[in-house]
Amino acid sequence: MINEDLQALELELQAAKEKWTRLDEKKKLLSDRLKKAEAELVEFEDTMDTYEKARILLQQSAEYARKQAKQQMETLVTNALQYVFGPLISFEIELEEHGSRAVAEMFVVSDYEGVKVKTKPQDSRGGGVVDIVTLALRVALMETTQPRQAGPLLLDEPGKHVSGEYTHYLYEFLKSLATMFGRQIVMITHNQHLTESGDKAFMVTIRDGLSELQELTSS
Repeated sequence: MINEDLQALELELQAAKEKWTRLDEKKKLLSDRLKKAEAELVEFEDTMDTYEKARILLQQSAEYARKQAKQQMETLVTNALQYVFGPLISFEIELEEHGSRAVAEMFVVSDYEGVKVKTKPQDSRGGGVVDIVTLALRVALMETTQPRQAGPLLLDEPGKHVSGEYTHYLYEFLKSLATMFGRQIVMITHNQHLTESGDKAFMVTIRDGLSELQELTSS
C-alpha cells in the first residue's frame, strides 16, 4: 500500500514537473514576443515622431519657405528611395489649407508598368521603404531647419528592414549622404555589409562583464 502511494506521488510529481517545464517554455516564448513587440513599438513611435516633426516644420513655415521645404524633402526622400530601390518609386507631400494652417500628408508613389499607385509610407512595399523614408526625412530635417543643425548624423540599425539585395545600394546612399552634406555619420549596425561603408568600423563585445572594442577596418 505504501509502495503504491509512493508510486502515485512520483507520477504526480513527474507530471507536475512536465507541466512546469511546458509553462516555463511558454513563459519564455511570451517574454520574447513581448520584448519584440516593445522594440517594434519604440521603432514605430520613433518613425511617427520623425513624420510629425516634418509636418510641424511644414505647417509652421511661411508659404514661400513651406514650398521650398516641401520641395527639398520630396527631392531628398525621392533620391533616397530611387538610390536604393530603383527609378520607379518617388515621394510626394500634399499640402492642404485647413482653416488658417497647412496640413501635410506624405505619400510613396510606385510605378507598376505605367500605373501609379499612391500609398502612405507605412502602407507601401514593406518595412524597407519606411526605413529609407524615415532616414531621408531625418536628414532633410537636419539640413532644412534654420539654423542648420550641427553635429554628426547618428543612426541606430539603419535599413533594418531593407532586403539583402538592396543593402549595397543603402551602403552607397549613406556614403553619398556624408559626401553631399559634409556630415559625419556614426552608425550602430549588426549588418556586416554596412560596416564596410565606414571609413572606420569597430566591433564591441563583452567579456567577463567588460566591453571590449576591436577595430575592424581603417582607411
